[in-house]
Amino acid sequence: MSYPSSNLRNWFDQGGQAYARFRPEYPTELASYLASLAPDRLLAVDVGCGNGQLTRLLAEHFDAVVGFDPSADQIAHTAPQQNVNYACAPAEGLPLLDRSASLITAAQAAHWFDLPRFYAEVHRVAAPSAILALISYGVLRLDGALGERFEQFYWQEIGPYWPAERKLVDSGYATLDFPFAEFPGPDIAIRLEWNLEEFLGYVSTWSAVRSAREAGREDLLHDFAADMAGHWGDPATRHLVSWPINMRIGRV
Repeated sequence: MSYPSSNLRNWFDQGGQAYARFRPEYPTELASYLASLAPDRLLAVDVGCGNGQLTRLLAEHFDAVVGFDPSADQIAHTAPQQNVNYACAPAEGLPLLDRSASLITAAQAAHWFDLPRFYAEVHRVAAPSAILALISYGVLRLDGALGERFEQFYWQEIGPYWPAERKLVDSGYATLDFPFAEFPGPDIAIRLEWNLEEFLGYVSTWSAVRSAREAGREDLLHDFAADMAGHWGDPATRHLVSWPINMRIGRV
């Protein structure tokens, strides 16, 4: 079964809802683990929350959760939840009371922050013995020929179009300054089974894809989509896709 060529041409032109639809969800065990570290379950704060992927998982463990993101578009795609509030705010200026947050998280976002100013806010809003967790997920993994073609695309073809901050994500934030009492987290991964549309939809959300299009290199995208379709088999077939979760965790 072949994939219609018109769909391959348009796979990266998903519109504003693609981020909410295709970004991988964090596993519930991540929120459970983070909650187990907090000194109490009163308030969790998710900074750079996007459309609330981690925020809503934390809501299962805390009396109240607040998600902040500087993008009104991201906040507009959050889902209402009884004990969760969302607001537009930068990481460096959180509209929170002093010493109020038991857990502060930043998932796939800290590489965009002005870290010294963000850390100053963390110290201000953190309750005694609060936990700060900077979370990222690593490069997507696929098996076999799919994985080989994806790695070629990621590291060699689309690589030059990533912003410089992306290197921080690829390293699991290992090189970020982290002036807190740090301890290692457990091995946790995101694991999904995706069809071809879901896989290409996820790739379409990358800032590097937008940059490549703006640079007139849509040929890279078309060739990659066609090659992946050829390796995928039936486009409805679901292949295992995984991302290792990296964490910098500290007690404030």
